[in-house]
Amino acid sequence: MYQRGDVGATRGGMATDSGDVVVTLDQVPRWSDADQRAYGGGDPSSPFSYFSDPLTSSSGAETVGNGVVSRFPVDHEINSKIYLWRGNPWNLEVDAVVNSTNESLEEAHSSPGLHAAAGPGLAEECATLGGCRTGMAKVTNAYDLPARKVIHTVGPKYAVKYHTAAENALSHCYRSCLELLIESGFRSIATGCIYTEGKNYPREPAAHVAIRTVRRFLEKQKDKITAVVFCTTTSSDTEIYKRLLPLYFPRDEHEEEIAVSKLPADVGDENGETVIDERKIRIKPLPAVSVSVPKPLASPVASPVADVGLTARRNSFKLDSYLDPAFMSLIKDPDQRSRDQWEKVAQAQSGFNCAKLLGFGDLGGPPLSAAEEYSLHSRYLSKANSLNLSEIGEMKIVYRGGVDSEGRPVMVVVGAHFLLRCLDLERFVLYVVKEFEPLIQKPYTIVYFHSAANLQLQPDLGWMKRLQQILGRKHQRNLHAIYVLHPTLGLRAALFSLQLFVDGEVWKKVVYVDQLLQLFRYVPREQLTIPDFVFQHDLEVNGGKGLIVDPRTKYIYQRPSG
Repeated sequence: MYQRGDVGATRGGMATDSGDVVVTLDQVPRWSDADQRAYGGGDPSSPFSYFSDPLTSSSGAETVGNGVVSRFPVDHEINSKIYLWRGNPWNLEVDAVVNSTNESLEEAHSSPGLHAAAGPGLAEECATLGGCRTGMAKVTNAYDLPARKVIHTVGPKYAVKYHTAAENALSHCYRSCLELLIESGFRSIATGCIYTEGKNYPREPAAHVAIRTVRRFLEKQKDKITAVVFCTTTSSDTEIYKRLLPLYFPRDEHEEEIAVSKLPADVGDENGETVIDERKIRIKPLPAVSVSVPKPLASPVASPVADVGLTARRNSFKLDSYLDPAFMSLIKDPDQRSRDQWEKVAQAQSGFNCAKLLGFGDLGGPPLSAAEEYSLHSRYLSKANSLNLSEIGEMKIVYRGGVDSEGRPVMVVVGAHFLLRCLDLERFVLYVVKEFEPLIQKPYTIVYFHSAANLQLQPDLGWMKRLQQILGRKHQRNLHAIYVLHPTLGLRAALFSLQLFVDGEVWKKVVYVDQLLQLFRYVPREQLTIPDFVFQHDLEVNGGKGLIVDPRTKYIYQRPSG
């Protein structure tokens, strides 16, 4: 079991040799302690000398000052609550330790070593919690650990194109843990780095998010928390935290001045979350107005009810002259954007009624902008990555092939496997978005087997339009061709309708193929997994004239003449 550790073994933030040593807070150095400042004095022999120390680098230091306000001023009370320790958080005798885990709270995906130290009771209690969402936190007992509680949180996956969402989700992880600590009536917490290499989160950006979030939280709740211990288990993490802590927790005026020039441009809002300028709403107090309010101008007949009220209030109080100029510099007035959106809806609903009457489905709704399509695709992809959709994959409706004759990756779609009566369309869309995501980043090809598919119920064109919007413009731009094998007259009519009512850019890329041999000119036979009934259908439709089918390999050959 655990035993009390030697004070000297942990000073300076270094790990103890034994993993089962109990370390108390008075054995861990505070960030404000003098011996912390002596670390990393620029020794060229140090294995981390290639890291630039923001507090020793002279570049930019001369320009600091002249009335520049620090975004993180010196606060000795807050600094006294910060600790940096090299070792596992569950060896510390604190109120709560943080476990970085996955949505299922599984032992295999938790912080390495924590469950082994806590005992089997921790996994059993985690199994009763019903999982945990990304960015959120849940608390359990600590069992055999020196701590009193374990707070479990789920860090986000990281991708460059979604870095803002990942930063804010990671920030919410730290804030959720601290909020749960206070709600549980505790005051000290130890946390490791809430990210994993498996989720591709870069170490240094993650450390920026962690430190600034804790700083902002303590600015509001410092009277309710006595200690926050940042725990590192690798030399690189220790070095990163040693370099970044002075930026957000300066210990004197000199560190504060240098931090002004070394901090990133975006250090988040009052909670440490990344600020998105386009989503800011800036409001100034209304000026005093006289009792007699001018009569609002008559609004256009076509304006929505909500816009009528907004227009009247804006005209009566003359708000335009008092709005923040930065807000008014946006591309469009929010009221105008709402009015434009409403007009799009009205136009779409009146323009596509004929398509619905012809049985093509509901093709109404306004066309989406590039930003709206990007947001829609991102939401579906995020949800798809969080779900187990294996039952859709087993239906073999959509699956990866090899490459076409010019080396482009191929996605195969089997129409006869699309059993509408047995299919959850929403889950199928999620599966399609997830499977297509790696392909649509570059030119690709679709092969669609319509063989015998006319016997099945098919989704209407309204559903096809929605799926196309979800896949987004990158899918449209990078799609090389859709090779349709064994098209029927009804399918040709439907695709022609898609060109008229949905989007001709994609559906003009359709290439009709009547025979398998013709398809193999575009996509080599060895690059495709073809269901047996497709071969049978090809023989029935084309009569097998001049063809030989190898029963073992399912290869089709032209019968030698003579």
